[in-house]
Amino acid sequence: MDRTAHLHCRVGIVGLGPIGRAVARALDDGLDGYLLSAVSAAHRDRAATFSRTLRVPVPVMPADDMTTCADLVVECAPSAIFDDIARPVLTAGRDLVVLSSGALLEHWDLVELARRTGGRILVPSGALLGLDAVQAAAECGGLRSVRMTTRKPAASLLGAPYLTSRAEELATLTEPALLFEGTAREAIEGFPANLNVAVALSLAGLGPERTSVEIWADPDLDRNTHRIDVEADSASFSMTIANVPSENPKTGRITALSVIALLRKLRAPLRIGT
Repeated sequence: MDRTAHLHCRVGIVGLGPIGRAVARALDDGLDGYLLSAVSAAHRDRAATFSRTLRVPVPVMPADDMTTCADLVVECAPSAIFDDIARPVLTAGRDLVVLSSGALLEHWDLVELARRTGGRILVPSGALLGLDAVQAAAECGGLRSVRMTTRKPAASLLGAPYLTSRAEELATLTEPALLFEGTAREAIEGFPANLNVAVALSLAGLGPERTSVEIWADPDLDRNTHRIDVEADSASFSMTIANVPSENPKTGRITALSVIALLRKLRAPLRIGT
């Protein structure tokens, strides 16, 4: 394969956890119209070791140098470094696939930056479903209410800032417990590694202040489960998804697949869904 062919969109990946590695391998196996051009991670040696396992190894680069060799950057890194990744990409007018959608709320000026430079911020569905229906229902102000109820195994919620004083309680739960009820903005502040899906839902519909969220810890679950309930002028609908976890219990396997599906859709002659 000619790795410099101009018809290929060059992709850089920042963050090589379960999501980043899965997307990198899909690109390395061959994704029509795309070319994996570089990877970046906090542990450079581990990233280099991973790169050597690919069919065609790629350079390991600092995140802020990605625009020298990538037309599109996939961000799957800790939210604390989101701005350091996103700002150079959008300043250069490149496309950015965002997994840390909660961090996007804290750096909303990046949307205006993308508008000025011609870059694009692309938020995949991740571990959620129904974002296309929510977006359609929101047209012409027809959306009245959106509520997401998340149920997770207690272990996947450990370490959340909102629960710093409740670790022992989580470890000994014997029945489902409601841990949080509030807005999507409040949810991502208290659960920054767990509730990016709530922010994606809010951006598709009523916004982070008007999207309601409940978070439950359930000792009987082995999957992260999200239920969406929507009331709109055009339809009322409810949807539930139970995600098989990846190596990281906070992340479902489907999240990486949603990134791959988004990339396919961007280049496809036939696009299904809103």
